[in-house]
Amino acid sequence: MASISHDKKTGRRTIQFTGFDKIRKTIRLGKVTQKQAESARGYVEDLLGCQATGSTPQPRTAEWITELPVIVRKRLERVGLLAPCESLLVPTLKKWLDYYVNSRKDVKGSTSTVYGHTKRNLLTFFGQSKRLDEITQGDADDFRIFLKTKENLADNTVRRRLGIAKQFFRAAVRKKIINENPFEGQSTLVRENTTRFYFVSREEAQAVLDACPNLEWRLIFALCRYGGLRCPSEILRLKWEDVNWEKSRFTVHSSKTEHHADAGIRVVPIFPELYPHFRDAFEEAEPGSVYCCPQFSNANQMYRKYMLQIIQQAGLKPWPKLFQNCRSSRETELAENYPVQVVCDWIGNSPKVAARHYLQVTEDHFEKALHFPVQSTAVSARTASHGKKWEIDKSPKNKNLRLDANQRKSLQNKKMGLTGLEPVTSRV
Repeated sequence: MASISHDKKTGRRTIQFTGFDKIRKTIRLGKVTQKQAESARGYVEDLLGCQATGSTPQPRTAEWITELPVIVRKRLERVGLLAPCESLLVPTLKKWLDYYVNSRKDVKGSTSTVYGHTKRNLLTFFGQSKRLDEITQGDADDFRIFLKTKENLADNTVRRRLGIAKQFFRAAVRKKIINENPFEGQSTLVRENTTRFYFVSREEAQAVLDACPNLEWRLIFALCRYGGLRCPSEILRLKWEDVNWEKSRFTVHSSKTEHHADAGIRVVPIFPELYPHFRDAFEEAEPGSVYCCPQFSNANQMYRKYMLQIIQQAGLKPWPKLFQNCRSSRETELAENYPVQVVCDWIGNSPKVAARHYLQVTEDHFEKALHFPVQSTAVSARTASHGKKWEIDKSPKNKNLRLDANQRKSLQNKKMGLTGLEPVTSRV
Protein backbone atom coordinates (compact mmCIF):
# COMPACT_ATOMS: atom_id res chain seq x y z
CA MET A 1 0.00 0.00 0.00
CA ALA A 2 2.83 2.39 0.81
CA SER A 3 6.43 2.49 -0.41
CA ILE A 4 9.69 4.01 0.81
CA SER A 5 11.89 6.25 -1.34
CA HIS A 6 15.49 7.10 -0.54
CA ASP A 7 17.45 10.07 -1.89
CA LYS A 8 21.07 8.88 -1.85
CA LYS A 9 22.45 12.40 -2.30
CA THR A 10 20.71 13.93 0.73
CA GLY A 11 20.14 10.75 2.73
CA ARG A 12 16.48 11.64 3.21
CA ARG A 13 13.63 9.13 3.04
CA THR A 14 9.97 9.55 2.19
CA ILE A 15 6.83 7.41 2.30
CA GLN A 16 4.58 7.47 -0.76
CA PHE A 17 1.06 6.09 -1.09
CA THR A 18 -2.08 6.60 -3.17
CA GLY A 19 -5.03 7.95 -1.22
CA PHE A 20 -8.70 7.19 -1.76
CA ASP A 21 -8.89 10.27 -3.99
CA LYS A 22 -6.47 8.46 -6.39
CA ILE A 23 -3.80 11.10 -5.80
CA ARG A 24 -0.21 10.10 -5.09
CA LYS A 25 0.87 11.55 -1.76
CA THR A 26 4.23 11.89 -0.02
CA ILE A 27 5.28 12.09 3.62
CA ARG A 28 8.80 13.42 4.20
CA LEU A 29 10.58 11.61 7.01
CA GLY A 30 13.97 13.32 6.80
CA LYS A 31 17.27 11.59 7.56
CA VAL A 32 16.15 8.36 9.19
CA THR A 33 17.39 4.78 8.95
CA GLN A 34 15.76 2.21 6.72
CA LYS A 35 14.46 0.37 9.79
CA GLN A 36 12.84 3.55 11.14
CA ALA A 37 11.28 4.25 7.74
CA GLU A 38 9.85 0.72 7.54
CA SER A 39 8.39 1.10 11.03
CA ALA A 40 6.74 4.40 10.03
CA ARG A 41 5.40 2.78 6.86
CA GLY A 42 3.66 0.13 8.99
CA TYR A 43 1.89 2.82 11.00
CA VAL A 44 0.88 4.67 7.83
CA GLU A 45 -0.57 1.49 6.35
CA ASP A 46 -2.50 0.88 9.57
CA LEU A 47 -4.01 4.39 9.30
CA LEU A 48 -4.91 3.76 5.66
CA GLY A 49 -6.60 0.51 6.63
CA CYS A 50 -8.57 2.30 9.33
CA GLN A 51 -9.81 4.82 6.75
CA ALA A 52 -10.96 1.97 4.54
CA THR A 53 -12.80 0.05 7.27
CA GLY A 54 -13.84 2.88 9.57
CA SER A 55 -12.08 1.24 12.52
CA THR A 56 -9.64 2.61 15.09
CA PRO A 57 -5.85 2.17 14.85
CA GLN A 58 -3.91 -0.52 16.64
CA PRO A 59 -2.65 0.49 20.14
CA ARG A 60 0.95 0.66 18.94
CA THR A 61 -0.14 3.07 16.18
CA ALA A 62 -2.02 5.25 18.66
CA GLU A 63 1.07 5.29 20.88
CA TRP A 64 3.27 6.27 17.90
CA ILE A 65 0.94 9.17 17.06
CA THR A 66 1.10 10.56 20.60
CA GLU A 67 4.92 10.66 20.43
CA LEU A 68 5.19 12.30 17.00
CA PRO A 69 6.92 15.68 16.76
CA VAL A 70 4.52 18.47 15.83
CA ILE A 71 6.11 18.98 12.39
CA VAL A 72 5.73 15.29 11.47
CA ARG A 73 2.16 15.24 12.73
CA LYS A 74 1.33 18.22 10.51
CA ARG A 75 2.62 16.27 7.51
CA LEU A 76 0.25 13.40 8.33
CA GLU A 77 -2.62 15.86 8.64
CA ARG A 78 -1.82 17.42 5.24
CA VAL A 79 -2.06 14.05 3.48
CA GLY A 80 -5.34 13.27 5.24
CA LEU A 81 -4.16 10.48 7.53
CA LEU A 82 -4.97 12.44 10.69
CA ALA A 83 -7.71 14.93 11.34
CA PRO A 84 -6.42 18.42 12.26
CA CYS A 85 -5.97 19.03 15.98
CA GLU A 86 -6.72 15.37 16.78
CA SER A 87 -4.28 14.58 19.53
CA LEU A 88 -5.03 10.93 20.14
CA LEU A 89 -6.76 8.00 18.48
CA VAL A 90 -8.02 5.76 21.27
CA PRO A 91 -8.28 2.03 20.46
CA THR A 92 -11.25 -0.15 21.26
CA LEU A 93 -11.23 -2.32 24.36
CA LYS A 94 -10.68 -5.50 22.33
CA LYS A 95 -7.75 -4.10 20.36
CA TRP A 96 -6.05 -2.85 23.49
CA LEU A 97 -6.56 -6.09 25.43
CA ASP A 98 -5.33 -8.17 22.48
CA TYR A 99 -2.26 -5.96 22.20
CA TYR A 100 -1.44 -5.99 25.92
CA VAL A 101 -2.00 -9.70 26.56
CA ASN A 102 -0.03 -10.73 23.45
CA SER A 103 2.83 -8.38 24.34
CA ARG A 104 3.34 -9.90 27.80
CA LYS A 105 5.75 -12.61 26.77
CA ASP A 106 7.49 -12.30 30.14
CA VAL A 107 4.72 -13.90 32.23
CA LYS A 108 4.15 -17.57 32.93
CA GLY A 109 1.44 -19.64 31.32
CA SER A 110 -0.71 -19.60 34.46
CA THR A 111 -0.58 -15.79 34.53
CA SER A 112 -1.59 -15.65 30.87
CA THR A 113 -4.57 -17.83 31.76
CA VAL A 114 -5.57 -15.37 34.49
CA TYR A 115 -5.22 -12.52 31.98
CA GLY A 116 -7.52 -14.43 29.63
CA HIS A 117 -10.26 -14.82 32.26
CA THR A 118 -10.31 -11.09 33.03
CA LYS A 119 -10.16 -10.18 29.33
CA ARG A 120 -13.17 -12.41 28.65
CA ASN A 121 -15.14 -10.81 31.50
CA LEU A 122 -14.33 -7.27 30.31
CA LEU A 123 -15.37 -7.96 26.72
CA THR A 124 -18.56 -9.70 27.84
CA PHE A 125 -19.59 -6.76 29.99
CA PHE A 126 -18.42 -3.76 27.92
CA GLY A 127 -18.47 -5.20 24.39
CA GLN A 128 -15.63 -5.36 21.88
CA SER A 129 -16.21 -1.97 20.26
CA LYS A 130 -16.15 0.08 23.48
CA ARG A 131 -13.34 2.65 23.39
CA LEU A 132 -10.97 2.80 26.35
CA ASP A 133 -11.68 6.45 27.08
CA GLU A 134 -15.44 5.77 27.23
CA ILE A 135 -15.14 3.56 30.33
CA THR A 136 -15.75 5.48 33.55
CA GLN A 137 -15.30 4.81 37.26
CA GLY A 138 -19.05 4.21 37.47
CA ASP A 139 -18.70 1.56 34.77
CA ALA A 140 -15.98 -0.08 36.88
CA ASP A 141 -18.40 -0.20 39.83
CA ASP A 142 -21.00 -1.87 37.61
CA PHE A 143 -18.39 -4.34 36.37
CA ARG A 144 -17.67 -5.35 39.96
CA ILE A 145 -21.36 -6.04 40.54
CA PHE A 146 -21.46 -8.01 37.27
CA LEU A 147 -18.63 -10.28 38.43
CA LYS A 148 -20.33 -10.85 41.78
CA THR A 149 -23.88 -11.46 40.57
CA LYS A 150 -23.86 -12.57 36.94
CA GLU A 151 -20.57 -14.47 36.97
CA ASN A 152 -21.21 -15.65 40.55
CA LEU A 153 -17.56 -15.32 41.54
CA ALA A 154 -16.24 -15.45 45.10
CA ASP A 155 -15.19 -12.19 46.72
CA ASN A 156 -11.45 -12.85 46.45
CA THR A 157 -11.81 -13.93 42.82
CA VAL A 158 -13.65 -10.67 42.09
CA ARG A 159 -10.81 -8.75 43.71
CA ARG A 160 -8.21 -10.59 41.61
CA ARG A 161 -10.12 -9.92 38.37
CA LEU A 162 -10.45 -6.23 39.24
CA GLY A 163 -6.74 -6.12 40.03
CA ILE A 164 -5.92 -7.49 36.57
CA ALA A 165 -8.36 -5.03 34.95
CA LYS A 166 -6.66 -2.20 36.83
CA GLN A 167 -3.34 -3.47 35.47
CA PHE A 168 -4.65 -3.45 31.88
CA PHE A 169 -5.81 0.15 32.13
CA ARG A 170 -2.76 1.32 34.07
CA ALA A 171 -0.62 0.25 31.12
CA ALA A 172 -2.82 2.34 28.80
CA VAL A 173 -2.36 5.36 31.09
CA ARG A 174 1.42 4.92 31.13
CA LYS A 175 1.42 4.85 27.33
CA LYS A 176 -0.67 8.04 27.36
CA ILE A 177 -3.53 6.41 25.47
CA ILE A 178 -6.01 7.42 28.19
CA ASN A 179 -5.71 10.06 30.90
CA GLU A 180 -6.96 8.15 33.93
CA ASN A 181 -7.55 4.60 35.10
CA PRO A 182 -11.27 3.97 35.76
CA PHE A 183 -10.39 1.00 38.01
CA GLU A 184 -8.01 2.95 40.22
CA GLY A 185 -10.42 3.21 43.16
CA GLN A 186 -11.42 -0.45 43.21
CA SER A 187 -10.51 -2.68 46.17
CA THR A 188 -8.27 -5.41 44.84
CA LEU A 189 -6.42 -6.67 47.94
CA VAL A 190 -7.12 -10.38 48.43
CA ARG A 191 -8.38 -10.96 51.97
CA GLU A 192 -7.95 -14.00 54.18
CA ASN A 193 -10.90 -16.40 54.06
CA THR A 194 -10.88 -18.59 57.14
CA THR A 195 -14.19 -20.18 56.16
CA ARG A 196 -12.32 -22.25 53.58
CA PHE A 197 -9.63 -23.38 56.01
CA TYR A 198 -9.54 -27.13 56.61
CA PHE A 199 -7.02 -28.96 58.76
CA VAL A 200 -6.17 -32.32 57.21
CA SER A 201 -5.65 -34.56 60.23
CA ARG A 202 -3.02 -37.27 60.34
CA GLU A 203 -5.76 -39.90 60.43
CA GLU A 204 -7.25 -38.52 57.23
CA ALA A 205 -3.80 -38.27 55.67
CA GLN A 206 -3.09 -41.93 56.47
CA ALA A 207 -6.40 -42.98 54.95
CA VAL A 208 -5.51 -41.15 51.73
CA LEU A 209 -2.02 -42.70 51.68
CA ASP A 210 -3.54 -46.17 52.10
CA ALA A 211 -5.89 -45.53 49.15
CA CYS A 212 -3.10 -44.39 46.77
CA PRO A 213 -2.70 -46.80 43.83
CA ASN A 214 1.13 -46.81 43.83
CA LEU A 215 4.23 -45.46 45.52
CA GLU A 216 4.44 -42.44 43.22
CA TRP A 217 1.05 -41.14 44.32
CA ARG A 218 1.87 -41.88 47.95
CA LEU A 219 4.93 -39.67 47.54
CA ILE A 220 2.87 -36.94 45.87
CA PHE A 221 0.40 -36.75 48.72
CA ALA A 222 3.11 -37.04 51.36
CA LEU A 223 4.98 -34.13 49.76
CA CYS A 224 1.78 -32.05 49.91
CA ARG A 225 0.76 -32.95 53.45
CA TYR A 226 4.09 -33.50 55.19
CA GLY A 227 6.49 -31.57 52.95
CA GLY A 228 4.29 -28.51 52.45
CA LEU A 229 5.07 -28.33 48.71
CA ARG A 230 2.93 -26.45 46.22
CA CYS A 231 1.10 -28.85 43.97
CA PRO A 232 1.61 -29.40 41.16
CA SER A 233 4.18 -26.67 40.31
CA GLU A 234 6.86 -27.60 42.88
CA ILE A 235 6.20 -31.33 42.86
CA LEU A 236 6.51 -31.51 39.07
CA ARG A 237 9.99 -29.93 39.15
CA LEU A 238 11.35 -32.15 41.93
CA LYS A 239 14.18 -34.39 40.65
CA TRP A 240 16.03 -37.24 42.28
CA GLU A 241 19.22 -35.23 42.03
CA ASP A 242 17.58 -32.67 44.35
CA VAL A 243 17.41 -35.23 47.16
CA ASN A 244 20.42 -35.21 49.51
CA TRP A 245 20.18 -38.57 51.25
CA GLU A 246 23.33 -37.99 53.30
CA LYS A 247 22.02 -34.80 54.95
CA SER A 248 18.33 -35.88 54.86
CA ARG A 249 17.11 -32.81 52.98
CA PHE A 250 15.93 -31.93 49.49
CA THR A 251 15.94 -28.82 47.31
CA VAL A 252 12.70 -27.32 46.04
CA HIS A 253 12.51 -25.13 42.90
CA SER A 254 9.47 -22.88 42.96
CA SER A 255 8.26 -21.34 39.72
CA LYS A 256 5.95 -19.04 41.69
CA THR A 257 8.75 -17.32 43.60
CA GLU A 258 11.66 -17.65 41.17
CA HIS A 259 11.60 -13.88 40.64
CA HIS A 260 12.52 -13.36 44.31
CA ALA A 261 16.05 -12.77 45.55
CA ASP A 262 16.51 -16.49 46.35
CA ALA A 263 15.41 -17.44 42.80
CA GLY A 264 12.63 -19.57 44.30
CA ILE A 265 15.05 -22.16 45.67
CA ARG A 266 14.71 -23.49 49.21
CA VAL A 267 15.97 -26.51 51.15
CA VAL A 268 13.50 -28.63 53.12
CA PRO A 269 14.25 -31.42 55.62
CA ILE A 270 13.20 -34.96 54.78
CA PHE A 271 10.83 -35.11 57.74
CA PRO A 272 10.31 -38.50 59.41
CA GLU A 273 6.81 -38.66 57.91
CA LEU A 274 8.32 -38.15 54.43
CA TYR A 275 11.33 -40.42 54.54
CA PRO A 276 9.66 -43.84 53.95
CA HIS A 277 7.75 -42.52 50.93
CA PHE A 278 10.87 -40.95 49.44
CA ARG A 279 12.84 -44.16 50.01
CA ASP A 280 10.19 -46.51 48.62
CA ALA A 281 9.57 -44.37 45.51
CA PHE A 282 13.31 -44.11 44.86
CA GLU A 283 13.85 -47.86 45.17
CA GLU A 284 11.01 -48.58 42.74
CA ALA A 285 11.98 -45.87 40.20
CA GLU A 286 13.33 -47.01 36.84
CA PRO A 287 17.12 -46.68 36.42
CA GLY A 288 17.96 -43.26 35.02
CA SER A 289 14.69 -41.70 36.13
CA VAL A 290 14.95 -37.92 36.41
CA TYR A 291 11.75 -36.75 38.08
CA CYS A 292 10.39 -38.00 41.37
CA CYS A 293 6.71 -37.68 40.43
CA PRO A 294 4.63 -38.33 37.27
CA GLN A 295 4.74 -35.72 34.52
CA PHE A 296 1.55 -34.60 32.75
CA SER A 297 1.11 -32.15 29.89
CA ASN A 298 -1.85 -30.63 31.76
CA ALA A 299 -0.67 -31.19 35.30
CA ASN A 300 -3.05 -28.76 37.03
CA GLN A 301 -6.12 -30.72 35.95
CA MET A 302 -4.64 -34.21 36.07
CA TYR A 303 -3.16 -33.98 39.56
CA ARG A 304 -6.41 -32.62 40.96
CA LYS A 305 -8.52 -35.17 39.07
CA TYR A 306 -6.58 -38.20 40.32
CA MET A 307 -6.23 -36.86 43.87
CA LEU A 308 -9.99 -36.30 44.11
CA GLN A 309 -10.56 -39.90 43.04
CA ILE A 310 -8.07 -41.16 45.65
CA ILE A 311 -9.68 -39.15 48.45
CA GLN A 312 -13.13 -40.46 47.53
CA GLN A 313 -11.79 -44.03 47.42
CA ALA A 314 -10.49 -43.45 50.94
CA GLY A 315 -14.08 -42.81 52.01
CA LEU A 316 -13.46 -39.12 52.71
CA LYS A 317 -15.22 -36.01 51.50
CA PRO A 318 -12.84 -33.79 49.48
CA TRP A 319 -11.99 -30.66 51.44
CA PRO A 320 -11.87 -27.11 49.99
CA LYS A 321 -8.63 -25.86 48.44
CA LEU A 322 -7.45 -29.43 48.04
CA PHE A 323 -3.67 -28.92 47.91
CA GLN A 324 -3.33 -25.57 49.69
CA ASN A 325 -5.01 -26.90 52.83
CA CYS A 326 -2.52 -29.78 52.91
CA ARG A 327 0.25 -27.20 52.80
CA SER A 328 -1.57 -25.05 55.36
CA SER A 329 -1.98 -28.02 57.71
CA ARG A 330 1.74 -28.76 57.59
CA GLU A 331 2.75 -25.16 58.23
CA THR A 332 0.37 -25.03 61.19
CA GLU A 333 1.99 -28.15 62.65
CA LEU A 334 5.52 -26.89 62.12
CA ALA A 335 4.68 -23.52 63.69
CA GLU A 336 3.96 -25.36 66.97
CA ASN A 337 7.57 -26.57 67.21
CA TYR A 338 9.89 -24.23 65.27
CA PRO A 339 10.50 -20.47 65.05
CA VAL A 340 8.42 -18.68 62.43
CA GLN A 341 11.42 -17.71 60.28
CA VAL A 342 12.47 -21.37 60.06
CA VAL A 343 8.97 -22.58 59.19
CA CYS A 344 8.50 -19.92 56.49
CA ASP A 345 11.91 -20.75 55.02
CA TRP A 346 10.93 -24.40 54.71
CA ILE A 347 7.42 -23.72 53.37
CA GLY A 348 8.49 -20.91 51.04
CA ASN A 349 6.34 -17.97 52.12
CA SER A 350 6.60 -14.93 54.39
CA PRO A 351 5.41 -14.60 58.01
CA LYS A 352 2.78 -12.11 56.85
CA VAL A 353 1.40 -14.47 54.20
CA ALA A 354 1.55 -17.40 56.60
CA ALA A 355 -0.43 -15.53 59.26
CA ARG A 356 -3.11 -14.39 56.82
CA HIS A 357 -3.55 -17.40 54.55
CA TYR A 358 -1.98 -20.53 56.07
CA LEU A 359 -1.82 -20.77 59.87
CA GLN A 360 -4.98 -22.28 61.33
CA VAL A 361 -6.65 -22.56 64.72
CA THR A 362 -7.37 -26.26 65.29
CA GLU A 363 -9.37 -28.30 67.79
CA ASP A 364 -6.10 -29.32 69.45
CA HIS A 365 -5.50 -25.69 70.36
CA PHE A 366 -8.84 -25.59 72.22
CA GLU A 367 -8.10 -28.89 73.96
CA LYS A 368 -4.71 -27.64 75.14
CA ALA A 369 -6.25 -24.40 76.35
CA LEU A 370 -8.66 -26.38 78.55
CA HIS A 371 -6.09 -28.74 80.06
CA PHE A 372 -2.78 -26.88 80.09
CA PRO A 373 -2.88 -23.48 81.84
CA VAL A 374 -0.52 -20.82 80.57
CA GLN A 375 2.22 -19.72 82.99
CA SER A 376 2.35 -16.04 83.83
CA THR A 377 5.20 -13.94 82.55
CA ALA A 378 6.48 -13.26 86.05
CA VAL A 379 6.65 -16.95 86.97
CA SER A 380 8.34 -17.75 83.67
CA ALA A 381 10.89 -15.01 84.22
CA ARG A 382 11.76 -16.24 87.73
CA THR A 383 11.99 -19.79 86.44
CA ALA A 384 14.37 -18.75 83.70
CA SER A 385 16.59 -16.66 86.02
CA HIS A 386 16.88 -19.20 88.86
CA GLY A 387 16.79 -22.35 86.78
CA LYS A 388 14.00 -23.95 88.86
CA LYS A 389 10.27 -23.63 89.35
CA TRP A 390 8.96 -21.49 92.17
CA GLU A 391 6.40 -23.18 94.36
CA ILE A 392 3.76 -21.41 96.44
CA ASP A 393 4.22 -22.04 100.15
CA LYS A 394 0.88 -22.84 101.75
CA SER A 395 2.19 -23.10 105.35
CA PRO A 396 0.53 -21.15 108.21
CA LYS A 397 3.31 -18.57 108.31
CA ASN A 398 2.47 -17.66 104.76
CA LYS A 399 -1.13 -17.13 105.79
CA ASN A 400 0.05 -14.70 108.48
CA LEU A 401 2.05 -12.87 105.88
CA ARG A 402 -1.05 -12.55 103.75
CA LEU A 403 -2.96 -11.29 106.79
CA ASP A 404 -0.31 -8.70 107.47
CA ALA A 405 -0.49 -7.65 103.90
CA ASN A 406 -4.26 -7.19 104.18
CA GLN A 407 -3.78 -5.12 107.33
CA ARG A 408 -1.25 -2.94 105.56
CA LYS A 409 -3.69 -2.50 102.75
CA SER A 410 -6.38 -1.35 105.19
CA LEU A 411 -3.94 1.14 106.67
CA GLN A 412 -3.15 2.45 103.22
CA ASN A 413 -6.84 3.13 102.66
CA LYS A 414 -7.12 5.27 105.79
CA LYS A 415 -6.77 9.00 105.40
CA MET A 416 -3.86 10.73 107.09
CA GLY A 417 -4.69 13.00 110.03
CA LEU A 418 -3.66 16.61 110.40
CA THR A 419 -0.74 15.73 112.71
CA GLY A 420 0.90 13.39 110.19
CA LEU A 421 2.95 10.31 111.09
CA GLU A 422 5.53 11.82 113.47
CA PRO A 423 4.57 12.62 117.13
CA VAL A 424 3.68 16.18 117.93
CA THR A 425 6.61 18.22 119.31
CA SER A 426 6.66 21.58 120.96
CA ARG A 427 7.77 24.57 118.99
CA VAL A 428 11.30 25.67 119.77
